[in-house]
Amino acid sequence: MRASSRIGITMGDPAGIGPEVICKAIAAMPDDERAATLVIGDRVFMERASRLVGADIVFVPAEGPAPAGSVRLVEVEAPNRDAILPGRLSPDAGEAGCRCVRKAVEMAQAGEIDVIVTASLNKAALRAAGYPQNGHAGLLAHFTGAKRSYAVLACPQFSVIHVSTHVALARAAESCRVERILETIRAGHAHMQSAGFVRPRIAVAGLNPHCGENGLYGTEDDDYVVPAITAARAEGMDVAGPVPGDVVFNQAVDGKYDLVVAQFHDQGHIPAKLIGRHETVNVTAGLPVLRTSVDHGTAFDIAWKGVADPRNMQAAIAMARKMRPV
Repeated sequence: MRASSRIGITMGDPAGIGPEVICKAIAAMPDDERAATLVIGDRVFMERASRLVGADIVFVPAEGPAPAGSVRLVEVEAPNRDAILPGRLSPDAGEAGCRCVRKAVEMAQAGEIDVIVTASLNKAALRAAGYPQNGHAGLLAHFTGAKRSYAVLACPQFSVIHVSTHVALARAAESCRVERILETIRAGHAHMQSAGFVRPRIAVAGLNPHCGENGLYGTEDDDYVVPAITAARAEGMDVAGPVPGDVVFNQAVDGKYDLVVAQFHDQGHIPAKLIGRHETVNVTAGLPVLRTSVDHGTAFDIAWKGVADPRNMQAAIAMARKMRPV
């Protein structure tokens, strides 16, 4: 892969803050980074956002010449464009965002871009548009044909991958099984290698308080987590654990581990978002394409007011530029 990856940024839900934060992030790029960047979205919304934030970006067709400082745009027209209103949930906006993701996957699979960077989608708008998938991860798995994908949150201090994410806590406990944990460790290991870690140091968090305290608080850690770790070590991975959830993230911040395997959504999301804040980037592991994303929503309450903070989009772009296939 090139030293500076070719990235394709998807517009996200056009009723949300995606177009704004993309334009603000592009406005701060030097010309060489703009040359390795293209936007996948509706020209009307992107040019409107550029004017709103005072970026004065010149969008040019992706297939033609690109003068210095301009940005290539792959046109994906939004349906019923005039019916999409700022900060308003609509199936047309959900459909527009999905079309951008589908096009980005096609381009990545064709080798036209190296990494997909996604602006936020709204899950309710996706459902209203007829997509049953639960957000970007489900859409990307569907469009690529991947059997399973994994949510990774990457912040400067550490990364965290999740055995389960958007399920009820009771179902998350049911997901704590040897093969699923082992698959998550494998996916996390591969992701960290794509991010430049030759031999990532991985810690697996326990499910129960104090990893079950020898069965006092449950036996899942002994029955499922330990065998998964043993199997991962047998495959040559540097894996420690299980480590109690109230200890492992402090150890990661102190530099002991590069990646933490969390057993459920909040176990991993809370520390990553608290510690990394605006620099925490969402990455989807386990896909045949590389993808980073902002770690925030569509923010309908402030959309199209010109006040959206672009720092998380900038962090997602910076992460994308470092990634390479393994």
